[in-house]
Amino acid sequence: MTSPSTSIATSSASRSGLAVDLTGLTRVYGSVRALDGLTLHIEPGEMVALLGPSGCGKTTALRILAGLDEATSGSVWVGGKDLTGVSANKRDMGMVFQAYSLFPHLTVLDNVAFGLKLRGEGAGQRKARASEMLELVGLAEHRDKYASQLSGGQQQRVALARALAIRPSVLLLDEPLSALDAKVRVQLREEIRRVQMEVGTTTLFVTHDQEEALAVADRVGVMNKGRLEQLAAPADLYTHPATPFVAGFVGLNNKVPAEVSQGTALVLGSRVPVLEGSIDAGPGVAMVRPESVTVTPDAGGTDRVVNVEFLGPFSRVHLTTGDGVALVTQMSSSQARAFGAGNPVTVGVEPTGVLVVAPS
Repeated sequence: MTSPSTSIATSSASRSGLAVDLTGLTRVYGSVRALDGLTLHIEPGEMVALLGPSGCGKTTALRILAGLDEATSGSVWVGGKDLTGVSANKRDMGMVFQAYSLFPHLTVLDNVAFGLKLRGEGAGQRKARASEMLELVGLAEHRDKYASQLSGGQQQRVALARALAIRPSVLLLDEPLSALDAKVRVQLREEIRRVQMEVGTTTLFVTHDQEEALAVADRVGVMNKGRLEQLAAPADLYTHPATPFVAGFVGLNNKVPAEVSQGTALVLGSRVPVLEGSIDAGPGVAMVRPESVTVTPDAGGTDRVVNVEFLGPFSRVHLTTGDGVALVTQMSSSQARAFGAGNPVTVGVEPTGVLVVAPS
């Protein structure tokens, strides 16, 4: 039987890592369908993030790929081999969880070398490989410490080094940053991306944090009720959401009355193209990103500034139109200084595409 990944593009042939194919995966728990026909292809060396709310099936998909859960139907292929019935300990995958799961009685170096010991590698090889991985994650100087002597972010770096030390065919990251504070999360997600690109391991990253997914992944898959609603590069996902769920879940949106005809929509007095997945014609609701809302000071304008929300380098300006539509736009804080509560303005919309859905 030929694997689903034999049609990988030539451009990816030079990349390290192995292709991953999840094909038609379903997982049923009683009356609950945790996965409902999930099909996902990951290129060799690519990082794909599965994003979605709790209970959408993203962690179930990762566990099935890892061999920690069994699909009700469907198949798992890695590097052209069918692993559907292969046990977890024979799948050659590295995993990093939300909980660091370090052994408290082992040093950092021994924690990283633990998987290599289980594989029967000699002491010298284990020490050399573990040291190499600690250099990679910037913790070489902490090699002789114990987990209790490290910060949360440092412990998660050790967990990443341990997962990579065994040279896994696939790296699986299950909400690895959610237990950390905001500043450390940003620093560590950048570190994970740097390390993943340097090593070239094919990676599946599961998260409920959209900023995290958009920042680190080559492509982001948005899941809803066990189904993959859209899989695209971060910028494409944000600017061209394929479904109302994706548009509503990823980023902020203004919901603005619109009238659709002949492939365009009348929104805030301007005609703009509609995106694929929009209604064909008639009244609807346009999903307009804050940065696509324009606002101009206008002494005779019928629109008004409600308030300005300062968020450091950028601000959100809350508005209401003369027709009573509430809007928010986003701009640099230096630009936002021109606006104050009660100021008359004129609002509009950038001539980029919008998704228009049926009124609820």
